[in-house]
Amino acid sequence: SPSLLQKRSTNETEMVEVYSVKVDCTVTSRFAHTVTTSRALNKAKSSQEIFFEVQMPKTAFIVNFSMEIDGEVYVGAVKEKKKAKKQYEKAVSSGQTAGLVKASGRKMEKFSVSVNIAAESNVTFILTYEELLQRKLGQYEILTRVKPKLPVQEFQIVTNIYEPQGLAYVDAHATFLSNELLPLVHKTVTDTKARISFSPTMDEQRKCPNCEGTLIDGDFVIKYDVKRTENLGNVQIANGYFVHFFSPQDLQRVPKNVAFVIDRSGSMWGIKMQQTHEALLAILKDLNEEDHFALIQFDDTIDSWRESLSKATKENVAEGMAYIRTIQPSGVTDINSGVLRGVHMLIKDRQEEKLPERSVDMIILLTDGMPNIGVTSIPAIQDNVKSAMGGNMSLFCLGIGNDVDYSFLDVMSQQNKGVARRIFEGSDASLQLQGFYDEVASPILSKVDLRYPVNVVDSLTTNHYSELYNGSEIVVAGRMMDNNLDNFMVEVFGQGMDFLVEGQASALDWNVMYPNEDYIFGYFTERLWAYLTIQQLLQKSKTGTPEEKANATAKALEMSLRYSFVTPLTSMVVTKPDTKDGPDSPLIADKLTEGEGGKSDNWAGPSYLSHHTPTYLVDGDPHFMIELPDREDALCFNLNDKPGTIFNLVRDPTQGIFVNGQILGDKKIAPDGKMNTYFCRFGIEHRILGLKLEVSTQDISVLQDGKWVTFQWSETASVKGPNMDLLLTKDRSLTVTLRNSVKFVILLHKVWSEHPYHRDYLGFYTLDSHLLSSSVHGLLGQFYHGIEYEVSDMHPGEVQEKPDATMYVKGRELNVTRGWQRDFRSDLKMGKNVPCWFVHSNGTGLIDGDATDYVVSGLFKTF
Repeated sequence: SPSLLQKRSTNETEMVEVYSVKVDCTVTSRFAHTVTTSRALNKAKSSQEIFFEVQMPKTAFIVNFSMEIDGEVYVGAVKEKKKAKKQYEKAVSSGQTAGLVKASGRKMEKFSVSVNIAAESNVTFILTYEELLQRKLGQYEILTRVKPKLPVQEFQIVTNIYEPQGLAYVDAHATFLSNELLPLVHKTVTDTKARISFSPTMDEQRKCPNCEGTLIDGDFVIKYDVKRTENLGNVQIANGYFVHFFSPQDLQRVPKNVAFVIDRSGSMWGIKMQQTHEALLAILKDLNEEDHFALIQFDDTIDSWRESLSKATKENVAEGMAYIRTIQPSGVTDINSGVLRGVHMLIKDRQEEKLPERSVDMIILLTDGMPNIGVTSIPAIQDNVKSAMGGNMSLFCLGIGNDVDYSFLDVMSQQNKGVARRIFEGSDASLQLQGFYDEVASPILSKVDLRYPVNVVDSLTTNHYSELYNGSEIVVAGRMMDNNLDNFMVEVFGQGMDFLVEGQASALDWNVMYPNEDYIFGYFTERLWAYLTIQQLLQKSKTGTPEEKANATAKALEMSLRYSFVTPLTSMVVTKPDTKDGPDSPLIADKLTEGEGGKSDNWAGPSYLSHHTPTYLVDGDPHFMIELPDREDALCFNLNDKPGTIFNLVRDPTQGIFVNGQILGDKKIAPDGKMNTYFCRFGIEHRILGLKLEVSTQDISVLQDGKWVTFQWSETASVKGPNMDLLLTKDRSLTVTLRNSVKFVILLHKVWSEHPYHRDYLGFYTLDSHLLSSSVHGLLGQFYHGIEYEVSDMHPGEVQEKPDATMYVKGRELNVTRGWQRDFRSDLKMGKNVPCWFVHSNGTGLIDGDATDYVVSGLFKTF
């Protein structure tokens, strides 16, 4: 839902009053048309910058955005993205906030704009978007994210649902609904229409009497389904277009043969593998006894549980679950060989007639990384898999985490009758994996053909589907060439069971169905057809021959412009009102793909950073910092745990490099009750070269060829060996350079020996991190190959000079604070202040998993 913010001002009494927030959604036969409207008044005596933000479903297309300022209306125009690029670059390079769509979560993306509003002036923001609701697990979902931040004089969510097919049920709930707010959700349901509204007063929105905070913060969700009495489905005709909804009931499920291909490379270490275990164990429990399954794990080698698929008997499932528990991560990623092993196993079992004749074959790939051994060319892998599958099975790719190459998996899935899904890192990742599996677990038909008279319709959307799954729905739309409906015969064929149904389509009289209603929203069948056609053309633009891709792209662009949809090929440009300084920069709204989600274009950070390679460090009490010179920015977080705890900082199983660090506490608790902790020992190991290095605040010990050699911090030494170079600077630093690989710098912080509380401690810095492999991980190592994030909504924090903001990173939304940490490389005593975005709670949301996931049992242990 919309939210408006006042830009940070030195005069806190000058406020913007947001007096109206409305979300109005109309659903006509699954096609949703949503209008969000916000109104605000600048009560100040001077002009102010006002931000407008809306979070909307990723599957939606923006169709209109307009602003009304003191009676003057500014309307957006959809243009080809290439033609809008110059305006976009001008807006960004000018340093002013451009209106941008940014992926900000699992289901939602954010639209935000800012505009300068004169003193005592009103502004109205109106954003409209459309989408075709998808049926999943037997229901449709309308999700509205509401974050008004403060109580609003007029707050309203209204949804009207028109379903001529008949409503089976309608449920409404919200994550923020308390016992007091629940009665304010009003729901009226008839056979073919439902109205849901929620409109709390300002007092009802407040967290407590006289509080400024609001209870309204979360997701308002409506779920419903329609009645399904005809196996032919439901055909609706209006304004020269038709739409056919097909989802037959009470069909027996078709047995499936599924090969689970599981990435066990080093980057799956820790919580990712634990959650993969949990998900697969739950999935195997849900297999039907008529199903067959295989378990294949891969890193740089491929291992199969068995050489053939096994029937899902209780005994086989139990043995398969035991096998899953043994899968442990190590090595690098050979996706090509892993998938092909599954394909060849299915082909072989088919040829040997070990699988039911009437069954469907599928591969489910779970991976978090990029191919980095064997066949590593992405086009070559895609060609190999497509050729091997030969259109005879489906491939579903589950990309785990933010670093996976999603576009690679997306194209490979689409080329092989499947889909890809990003699994966001978080405590519920195993539930996400299970949820996706549930969507494809019960095929009810295969090779589904929906046929219509060729002399009556044209411009059909896709009307052949490899499978139909229980709880889902096939939607086909097209244009009518002949209004004589006597010849409109519809036929549907399917395999798995012998399925053939046919029937005569007829036009619906909307005036009879919905008397005394204004026309719901004009030409919805045409817009539904256009939406569906564009979505399918965008998919085709990723696969096929170069000519097919070019043709699909050109057609999708032409239709996006004709129907004013903001798609990945178009942009919406809004010319903002002039300011006293002259013309303002235009607002540009872009649509991102899932693979682009979360990338930031509009944050310009501190200017002091030079363009050198990134530095990753932990120093002080322990302060972790990731310096990103290409973005002129830095991220930081602290780590608090009990003295003696050992954390894994870097682990690269491919190169055999591991770094662990142990923390110690102050001599005693200070009068203010605070106990500082610091790193006091580091263990660096290169397992391939047989090297170990232990660094403490007292000395440095090196193990090579089975012998320990010790150096004192009071020495200055330079040692060059075949596998490692050491440069020891007296009482200051140790530089460790591993052969053809990374460089570590460890700083010694000496504290007055008579200090009542503090002790000597160490700092750890990583240089040349790009020389490590893509499987590197650990508290620091996970950031070595970059991190994508976006920072917006900067506002005053608890401390005046440290503003708070919202960070979108790894599919999460975090509250962060602008602060600084110190880099001691150039000044060991005082350090150099480095501004950074501070992530609270031990880096939760920024680091993968939880800080406790990185605790190990010894200085040279991995668990």
